[in-house]
Amino acid sequence: MTRTSDTRSRTREAASKIVASGRPAHAITVDLIYAEIRQGSRTTINDELKLWKDEQAKVDALSAALPPAVANAMLATWAVAVEHGEQAYDARRAEVEGELGLAVSRAEAAEAAHASQQAELAALRAQLEDGRGDALVAREETRGEREAKASALEKLDALALRLAADADEAARRLDGLRDSYEQRLQQQREAHAAAEAAFRDELARATERLEGVQRHVMLQVSQAREAQKRAEDQLAKAVQRGERLGTELEGLRAQTVTQAMQLQRATQDHEAAAMQAKQAQAERDELKVQLANTAGRLEGAQQQVRELVARADASASSPVRTGKARRASGDAAKPPEEQSLL
Repeated sequence: MTRTSDTRSRTREAASKIVASGRPAHAITVDLIYAEIRQGSRTTINDELKLWKDEQAKVDALSAALPPAVANAMLATWAVAVEHGEQAYDARRAEVEGELGLAVSRAEAAEAAHASQQAELAALRAQLEDGRGDALVAREETRGEREAKASALEKLDALALRLAADADEAARRLDGLRDSYEQRLQQQREAHAAAEAAFRDELARATERLEGVQRHVMLQVSQAREAQKRAEDQLAKAVQRGERLGTELEGLRAQTVTQAMQLQRATQDHEAAAMQAKQAQAERDELKVQLANTAGRLEGAQQQVRELVARADASASSPVRTGKARRASGDAAKPPEEQSLL
């Protein structure tokens, strides 16, 4: 007789085979499975196919949500757990069915023994009837044999009573065997139901743990995405600040170069005025005043450059520095050519 576990396992194998051939899991029907395995009831196939489809849906959702390495590891663990549970269930069911077969054999043997005793009882009753007939004939033939016939009748009655007692005892033993068989059969059924319920509970707990791990991993993935988004926003802001500071630094450098050129022209004018000291004393004093003013402005510009360099260094301490901000910081760190002129 084909066992239910064979039908369930073959249902799963057939469903996996059909999916491997290219047909989607949701399109698999009971008729397709039955045409493949040719055994079991359609109700059993339908129940197992529903469980398999639910597991496939959870596996597909988990594979889509998790990284491939994590999903493959969890699926391998799940397959080992399911295989172990099915093996334990099949072993226990085989043991229960073996004990049930042994009980049935014992009951059949008891019924055969009872039938044999009934046949013997019928033969003895037939002999009793024959003996009674002979006794009546003998009683009619001779009254002298009445005592012997009475004794024979007493023996036959005793034999009949003993046979009746044996028949009753055999009937009681058969009833006891039937009760014991029914009790053991009920115990085996209850044990089988308890084992199946325990396996279903363990499977439900394993599924619940798997769903909990899935929710935890999904939460971590969501947190990681939010952290990445915040980092990207901070990076974009840092890049904007760096570009703005670089633009300001370029403008200050251009202003410094212009002031240096002005200072150089003033120095040339001062040298020319020195050669004509007697004629341009007043002009020389005026140029000295202009030179002092220019030097003050240049010092202020250099102070602004130093502050901008400090601000650029502070923004450069973030995790990402743009190439433009690094070039601006390097240029600002060099002493300007105007300082050599001073």
